[in-house]
Amino acid sequence: MNELSSTKSPAKPLFTPGPLTTSLTVKQAMLRDLGSRDPEFIGVVRRVREKLLRVAGVSQDDGYEAILLQGSGTFGIEAVLTCAVPPDGKWLIVINGAYGDRMAKIAARHEIDHAVLKYAENTPPDPKDIDRALTDDPQITAAAVVHCETTTGIMNPIREIADVVARHGKVLFVDSMSAFGGVEFDFHACRIDYLVSSANKCIEGVPGFSFCIARRDVLLQSEGWSRTVVLDLLEQWRGLEKNGQFRFTPPTHAILAFERALDELEAEGGVPGRARRYAANHRCIVDGMRKLGFTEYLAPELQGHIITAFRYPQDPTFSFDAFYNRLNEKGFVIYPGKVSDADCFRIGHIGRIFESDCHALLSAIRETAREMKLDLQPVRK
Repeated sequence: MNELSSTKSPAKPLFTPGPLTTSLTVKQAMLRDLGSRDPEFIGVVRRVREKLLRVAGVSQDDGYEAILLQGSGTFGIEAVLTCAVPPDGKWLIVINGAYGDRMAKIAARHEIDHAVLKYAENTPPDPKDIDRALTDDPQITAAAVVHCETTTGIMNPIREIADVVARHGKVLFVDSMSAFGGVEFDFHACRIDYLVSSANKCIEGVPGFSFCIARRDVLLQSEGWSRTVVLDLLEQWRGLEKNGQFRFTPPTHAILAFERALDELEAEGGVPGRARRYAANHRCIVDGMRKLGFTEYLAPELQGHIITAFRYPQDPTFSFDAFYNRLNEKGFVIYPGKVSDADCFRIGHIGRIFESDCHALLSAIRETAREMKLDLQPVRK
């Protein structure tokens, strides 16, 4: 068994896109109280910001900043969408799933001008379409795209999209919620201006805050653009830079856990090491599910190793609720589907889980299918 498994908790494994199974040591890091103004806590915040930049492969010397923001990942998404374009600016929002749709909904709620490029959920965005949209509409000042769209698990072509956006001189925002820390990519080469993820994804912390990695010069240009007080990224950064403190009450325990999680990411070999484990989990689950008679929603060449959507079996007696509840009773948590044009459920491959956990889940699924008398045939691919 992987030596890292010694840090696992005996709790029920979560095969979800987050919150995730966390190590026992990450949980233990929360078993102390620190005041938000305590010099020790301020030191933790400083180190967390520095370590996040290292995970991205950049630094303050390169002109990047890490900004922590109370709230879930969507809080961070809304912060960028409401801060990164001027009052007369316009977003191009690239959509191929529910989380791209959510960005458009946020822009609409704040009455921020935006255009959308929408694709089917099993189709990656075409950089040529983005090039055309930016050429045809000079009012667009920034583009937003999801890195790993967890609706399906599809990996979008971030580097190719980034090249197009940079060529047009526009701001690029990447929602890397489910990819950052678990997928290798060259942050600096992609010329990303804003990236958002959250504590409870591939870095394997606990819920409580999101974070934004931003180019400092682009951030400074956003003076006066924020549509909110709480989600003002520039002011949040200034507060952290001034005295190391949050403007509003920070999630102290979640940040203590996150520093431990960042150390465990480094001990695993950084992003490359973690990506290898997640990819092994993905292969194990997909191979096993095919043998049991389940089929993935996406074509294999589009599928990332973060989460996989599986189609419901054709057996008319299949009930996802019954399937889910039986697995839950056996000690395994999977995730319902979010695909709009097909009946699917999802199995995540991230968090503190290993191939041994994946084999155990597959055994539970095999037993559950037998209990439900499902008519399944192995899939050959």
